[in-house]
Amino acid sequence: MTNAQPERSFIRLDKWLWTARFYKTRAIAKDMINGGKVHYNGQRTKSSKNAEVGAKIRLRQGHDDREIIVLQLSGHRQSASVAQTLYEETPESISKRIINAEARRLNILNNPAPDHKPDKKQRRQIMRFKEYSAPKE
Repeated sequence: MTNAQPERSFIRLDKWLWTARFYKTRAIAKDMINGGKVHYNGQRTKSSKNAEVGAKIRLRQGHDDREIIVLQLSGHRQSASVAQTLYEETPESISKRIINAEARRLNILNNPAPDHKPDKKQRRQIMRFKEYSAPKE
C-alpha cells in the first residue's frame, strides 16, 4: 500500500518542526516558536508561518542551538531516518554543537565545583557578606 497523497507546497512551521522530529509534540513546537526560540530566515516568527523549501531556521534544542535549511516539506510524522531527509544542518552549526558538547563534558561552560570547602575564616566572611547583602524587612 503506497501513500498516494501528494505533498502540499505549504505547511505550518510548528507542524514541520514536529514532523522533522525537533520537538516531541506540536504544542511544544508552538511554545518554542512563540517563546522566541525559533527564528525563520533570521527573524522571530509565528507558529502559523508557512515553511518553505530553502528557508533557514535557527532553533534551540536542549543546550544546543541548531541552524538548519529546509530541503523538503512533509505533513506526516514518520521515522527518524525519513525525518532527517527533510532538512540539512549547516556545517557551522555542527561544529558549534561538537565544541559545546565537549565543553559541557569537560564542565567548562558551567561553574566548576571548588577544589575544596571553605575554611572557618572563609565561612565567616560568607556569613557576613550574606548578612549585609540580605534585604532589610
